[in-house]
Amino acid sequence: MASFRPERPLSKSSGRVKAARKLARRASRLEHGLFLAEGVKALTEALAVTEPGATGVVEVFATEAAGDQHAALRSAVEQAGCDWWDADDDAVASLSGSVSPQGVVAVCRSLHVGLDLALAGEGTVAICADVRDPGNAGTVIRTADASGAVGVVLAGHSVDPYNDKTVRATVGSLWHLPIALEPDPAEAVRRARASGRPVLAADGAGETDLFDAEDAGLLDQPVAWLFGNEAWGLPEELAALADHRVSIPVLGRAESLNLSTAAAVCLYASARRS
Repeated sequence: MASFRPERPLSKSSGRVKAARKLARRASRLEHGLFLAEGVKALTEALAVTEPGATGVVEVFATEAAGDQHAALRSAVEQAGCDWWDADDDAVASLSGSVSPQGVVAVCRSLHVGLDLALAGEGTVAICADVRDPGNAGTVIRTADASGAVGVVLAGHSVDPYNDKTVRATVGSLWHLPIALEPDPAEAVRRARASGRPVLAADGAGETDLFDAEDAGLLDQPVAWLFGNEAWGLPEELAALADHRVSIPVLGRAESLNLSTAAAVCLYASARRS
């Protein structure tokens, strides 16, 4: 804990707040290995992550009202050896990416792992190739967590998992399962296959629909689901690396399902059968 405590709440012009605000930029997050996470839920989950000699939290900025409301959480943060800074409303709002700031923003340590670790567990894995929408990526991470998947890979030009919108969309699941960043989607597919998992590409033009895939026993073992970009799906050369291309039956008049919904259907189909 810091040896000095300012008598007044920090303002948005204070050095500490300015330094934290830089983490809104991806380049700064990469440079420092830190990111911002807003809200009590995110802080609670980050605080539960421990590494040798450190927690997942570095410091916290909160309004005085939030500090009073969450006194037990503040105590837990300080007992973990992390600073809890009282800051005025404008300072905390300047660190928030949401329309309605929650009054608590934590500076957290980046937590992504190497590809091998994301594929190390015995279970289903989700691979996102060039998934660029923060809400979709965050929802896939949350759904992977909820469905019991053991890892997520953000491949190619996928969104930064530490984007504030992505962090919020995970609703805490960012801290629950290993997430790998892999620049080459083809390498992610090859390594997933090498881990012993069949790779199933979610593809609207797939030769096998999800119901037939279940009947054929394709989901009776852990698999790697491969999901593509929101607008143009999977490139042909990437989909060709998969063991099977699986489509989701559209029984009504809808044109298709959006990415996060399709991922939920596929991941839960695996959870039900494997």
